[in-house]
Amino acid sequence: MTAPRHLDRRSLALAALSTVVEWYDFTLFLYLATVLSRVFFAGHGGVLATLAGFAVAYLMRPVGAMVFGHFGDRHGRRATLLASMALMTVAMLLTAMLPTAAQIGPLAGILLLALRCVMGFAVGGEYTGVVAYLLEGAPVRRRGLVTSLAAATSEVGALLAAGIAALTVTLLPAPALDSWGWRIPFLLGAGLAATILFARAAMHESPEFEASRDAGTLAERPLGHALSKHRAGILRGFAISALGSITYYVGITYVPVYLTSSGSLTEAQALQLATVAALAVIVVTPFVGIASDRWGRRPVLIALAVLCAGLPYALFRLLAGASSGEALLGAVVLAMLAGGVSAVGAVATAEQMPAEGRLSGLALGATTATALFGGLTPWLAQVLTESTGSPVAPGVMIAAVALGVLPVLLTMRETRPGKDAG
Repeated sequence: MTAPRHLDRRSLALAALSTVVEWYDFTLFLYLATVLSRVFFAGHGGVLATLAGFAVAYLMRPVGAMVFGHFGDRHGRRATLLASMALMTVAMLLTAMLPTAAQIGPLAGILLLALRCVMGFAVGGEYTGVVAYLLEGAPVRRRGLVTSLAAATSEVGALLAAGIAALTVTLLPAPALDSWGWRIPFLLGAGLAATILFARAAMHESPEFEASRDAGTLAERPLGHALSKHRAGILRGFAISALGSITYYVGITYVPVYLTSSGSLTEAQALQLATVAALAVIVVTPFVGIASDRWGRRPVLIALAVLCAGLPYALFRLLAGASSGEALLGAVVLAMLAGGVSAVGAVATAEQMPAEGRLSGLALGATTATALFGGLTPWLAQVLTESTGSPVAPGVMIAAVALGVLPVLLTMRETRPGKDAG
């Protein structure tokens, strides 16, 4: 079979840029956690209730990934990406229109969490679809760099979410913020999602998927095929994604909540710091992608895992009661670690299985790990910090996962093209 061509730059750019909107919409909830806790859960658990809602919604990610993955492995990546963006657009618009706890009581929080679950379902199909699309459409020797764009542009979305949340919290007085101001970031997200949805219609289908379809090698039951034929790849993808998820969601998105809850910084200061940390991730991500193309996925992942095992404990100790300068240093280093793992993790997880079952395999491995080690960990980090009184508990969590994942990385075969892809 002739090697499939790579996609034009326009299609690749549209796929990568569309994750800006998805991640803006999805991470906005965490950046506004302390505000939403007052608006929707006043007197019913506060920040912990909001973080628990974030965790519950994350459990929908593997469900969405499996549903969209089955469809995408059977009918193509393009249609899957259009459907996930349409669903996110509707969920964001409805969130912006929700009544508050002051208006309808506890039902407000229930409705917010229900829409969060819809967003989790949509993102479950979105991110794995984009990763597979970029991998399959990239020039073979640039797959690490191009696929890392999914992580970089998703961080642009997180940066945008942090920036808009910081501006909203900083510029509006508290009564206006809690009354109507919190709706502005969600309305903006709905508008951005609708814009990208229309632009995304111009994307071409993944050439690797088209080649598999033309050759008649597509799996009739993609989930079953992935489980029976690529179980080891699924487990390796789970391990890589577990490290990427806990470093990202504890080391980046949880940090503003940590600093605000501990009294180290105000809400506005914590969100401003998160914006700087997001910039650090965007800068480091393509360089790590290039490094994985040059030296391979395995050595880059091993080096990052070793750093994740040693640094977070010290960094969270630095963050505890830190001055603004120390907090910035700790947050930026944590963010760079997380960004590096996400960059190489994107291509490494997708390369664990072939095109005919790739989306389903990512759903079973990488996305399931993200649900467990991403959505649950901000809540768990807050519980451990409050119950133990130890400010370094989140750092210990990251180090423990890194140590658990290292044996998998040490025994993993290289998947960079030109190497023995196990």
